[in-house]
Amino acid sequence: MSTTTNAKGAPAEQPFSLKAILPPLLAIIVGMIMVILDGTVVNVAVPKLVEYFNTDLKTVQWAITGYTLALAAVIPLAGYMTDRFGSKQVFVSTVAMFVLGSMLCSIAQTSSQLVLFRVIQGLGGGMVAPIGMAMVFRLAPPERRGSIMGLLGIPMLLAPALGPVLSGWLVEYVSWHWIFLINVPIGIVGITLGIKYLPKTETKGRAHLDILGIILAPVAFSMLAYGVNQGGGESWSSTGAIVGLSVGGVALVLFIIVELLHKHPLLELRVFRSSDFTRGIILSWVTQAALFGSMLFVPLYLQQIRNYTPLETGLILLPQALASGIGMPLGGRLFDKIGARPLVFVGLSIISTALFMLSGVTVDTGLPFIMSTLAMMGLGMGLSMMPVNTHVLNSAPREWVNRVTPLTAAAQQVVVSFAVAGMTGYLTSQIAVHMGKMAAGANPLSAMVLGFNDVFFFSACIAVAGVVISLILRKPKVSAVPASPDAQAADPAMMMGH
Repeated sequence: MSTTTNAKGAPAEQPFSLKAILPPLLAIIVGMIMVILDGTVVNVAVPKLVEYFNTDLKTVQWAITGYTLALAAVIPLAGYMTDRFGSKQVFVSTVAMFVLGSMLCSIAQTSSQLVLFRVIQGLGGGMVAPIGMAMVFRLAPPERRGSIMGLLGIPMLLAPALGPVLSGWLVEYVSWHWIFLINVPIGIVGITLGIKYLPKTETKGRAHLDILGIILAPVAFSMLAYGVNQGGGESWSSTGAIVGLSVGGVALVLFIIVELLHKHPLLELRVFRSSDFTRGIILSWVTQAALFGSMLFVPLYLQQIRNYTPLETGLILLPQALASGIGMPLGGRLFDKIGARPLVFVGLSIISTALFMLSGVTVDTGLPFIMSTLAMMGLGMGLSMMPVNTHVLNSAPREWVNRVTPLTAAAQQVVVSFAVAGMTGYLTSQIAVHMGKMAAGANPLSAMVLGFNDVFFFSACIAVAGVVISLILRKPKVSAVPASPDAQAADPAMMMGH
């Protein structure tokens, strides 16, 4: 179509041209692929980082947990920051901060420094995806929005697939420092393209800021994650677990009260009054906990138990990402025809079967078996994740969509960080239990494998709970409440910020 009559913003008379929006689209893709890539490259490098810093797995694990918590802390700010300063300025600034964090990570001298610098990196990267998605959503005319948004699926599918392979090659043949340094040239290209081609957007001047929410949310989420990690790894009665869970729990309760009373909350929690939304988002959390909590441990098993190199590990993980890339568009097409419930049921059934199969791995399980289970997990993830996300978005009252998208994106990062922290602690404690039961002189690798088996079995049980919950999903009722003016600005694209 040649007409683009956009209500608020951009030039309406100009005929749509893919060539015209390609440069800003490229700027956004470069920024996003850098952040998404960084979410996968560190997993493969964990054993090398443990060895380099001469520390334990739990400490290095905080490089991942701290990063996801930092992402969660700033995602809710995306709406306020773009209202106050404009999308272009915030996008370019956050990419620059991510590049700075990457440079600092590459020169970390201790594991503590690495965790701190990863937090800085996460604070920069958290807003890149939601703001980038929202900008593309506004750039494309309604009748071409689907195909243009589809172009953004390229980095979202390529990055998880290429991340472990790239990381493995860099760690094995160059240096672990380069899994962070590689972001610098990519980031500079993204910043240059952004400054030159991203359109300026109007600011809304005085945007409302929920100060108490901004303070309480990171305290609640980080302390709860710390408490879960300490409880799983040491003891639920340890000082760290009690302090973390107590402080985090109190902060969470206060945060919920503040958000429910605030006129312009950081996160719109009243949406939980919708039973369809609540069922959908709980199912989304269960899926993420089962998948992301366990996905971290496959690279560890392959390197620590099987002694595969980082590059070999990345290649072994490739079928999972490729199968996910097949399942995602398939799930998207089928969702329009049959809805979320059958897709989520089938997808989570495949995931739980694959995890149960992984819970039986041994010291010498064949590679075809491992790679086929990983492909099953990828296919199940592709079939179920997009339908769940779309269902959650469709379940929210139209007038709240703009406030709900940061809630879902932030909640995912928190759930993933909890899953990583809790399962890392669980793995450590189960290995210790199995070591204690073994006879003197027995192979310690056997105790480690049993610990991995326990984690995969636990993840499978979580996935089965998701299968059960999927049975009570129903098609969201269309809200009878007319949308408020704000609803026009809603960017469902932000839902895809993960």
